[in-house]
Amino acid sequence: MNVRQSAEVAAALASGQAVVALESTITSKMGLPAPYNRECFDRVNAAIRGAGAVPAVTAVIDGELWAGIEPHHEALVLAADEKLAERDLPVAIAAKRTGVTTVSATVTIAGLAGIRVFATGGIGGVHRGAELNFDVSSDLGAMSRHPVIVVSAGAKAFLDLPKTLEVLETLSVPVIGYQTSHFPAFWSRSSGLALSHRVESATEIAAIAQANTALGWRGGMLVANPIPLEAEIPAAEIADAIATGLAEAERAGATGPKATPKILAAIAAATDSRSIPANLALAEANARLAGEIAVALRRGSF
Repeated sequence: MNVRQSAEVAAALASGQAVVALESTITSKMGLPAPYNRECFDRVNAAIRGAGAVPAVTAVIDGELWAGIEPHHEALVLAADEKLAERDLPVAIAAKRTGVTTVSATVTIAGLAGIRVFATGGIGGVHRGAELNFDVSSDLGAMSRHPVIVVSAGAKAFLDLPKTLEVLETLSVPVIGYQTSHFPAFWSRSSGLALSHRVESATEIAAIAQANTALGWRGGMLVANPIPLEAEIPAAEIADAIATGLAEAERAGATGPKATPKILAAIAAATDSRSIPANLALAEANARLAGEIAVALRRGSF
C-alpha cells in the first residue's frame, strides 16, 4: 500500500533522518476543543523538532494515506469530523474519504511508511465490563502487528487497566516503563500496577527495539511515560470523577466508546478543566521522548 508523504518527511526518510509519527485525532476538534487542538498540534511538533527529529502527522485525505502532511493540509486535519481506526482504513480508501487517525490507524500507517516511533497521548485498552461486552480497543492488536514503538502516558484512566496490561501480555507486546516502575494512568503518574521492565534513557529503549527486531518480532512495543509531575491530577481525584461519569453513562444507556464523552465531561467538571492542560503537557512530553528515541535509533550506538 502506497503511503503519501510530505516533502519534508520523504526527504528525512530517504536520508535516514529520525522521524516520529503523530496521530491526528488528538489535534483535531474531536480530541481537544479549539483552540487547544491547535496548541497541541504546535507543541507536539515543536517538541519532536527540539529533540532533533522530524514530525510526521498521519491522516487520510481523499482516500490517500499520509505520513507527514503538507502545510496546506493542517486546517483540514484540525477541523476534521471523522475519526478513523485501523479497521476503517480500507473503507476510507475505497470511498475516498477524509479523516483523522486514531492510535491503531496511525500505527498501521507508520508501519507501512517505515517510521519506527510514534507519539500519542494515551492508548485505548480494555473497557470496564469487557468480560460482558468484549469491548477491547483495536489499539492493542495494532501494536502486536506493526513494528512501531508507541510512546504514551499509559492508557486512559477510565479503562480497566489491569485487563489492558493482561491483553498486552497475551499479545506479547513489551511494555517498558520510562523512569517509572508502575503503569501510568494518563492524568496520573501511577496506576499502582507494577511493570516488569523499567529503563532510564531513550538509548535503552532504542536498544530494546533493536533486540526485538533481531529476535524476529514483527510487532511493536509500548513505552509508558508518566505525565510530568507538575501537570499531574491525583489518581483519587480522577477516580471520583470517573465514577460520576460512569454512573451518568449508565443512566443514559451509553456503553463502550459512547460512554467516553460523558466520562471526559465529568472529569473536566470535577477538575475545573485542569484535564486540558494535563492533556497538553503529557502529549508534549511523549512527543519529546519519542523524538529522543528516534534519534537514538538513528545513531545506533547502544
